[in-house]
Amino acid sequence: MATGEFTTHSPEETIQLGHQLARELKPPQLVVLRGELGTGKTTLVKGIAEGFQAASQDDVTSPTFTLIHEYRGPSVNVFHIDLYRIDTDRELETLGIDDLYGDSNVLLIEWGEKFARFERERHVEIRFRRLGENERRIRVSGL
Repeated sequence: MATGEFTTHSPEETIQLGHQLARELKPPQLVVLRGELGTGKTTLVKGIAEGFQAASQDDVTSPTFTLIHEYRGPSVNVFHIDLYRIDTDRELETLGIDDLYGDSNVLLIEWGEKFARFERERHVEIRFRRLGENERRIRVSGL
């Protein structure tokens, strides 16, 4: 798969793409998920977490208010981080994201582009664009 552009036509197809990405992502990884609200970022995370056997898709929810959700798998831990409500480096520091880096961890960061450090530190970037009610264009780079 590596780098590529994909079009999904339903949430189920986006979850399936997440399963495929889980086979490609080798921890430790920092992945920035870019896209407007409602473009499918959390839906893709459902597939990635399920692909790593860290959570079922029904257990994966947006961390908009809790900021970080942790899903522990048998060999890979998935941290789903949402920085939508974080505006300053000081607020960012309080989350302790640096403590989450680890040999068996994959960090999936929504709105990471708000902070220059994640643009520099990311291994993979996944961009989402809404094409229709359920249709999404998802571009993966860096794998």
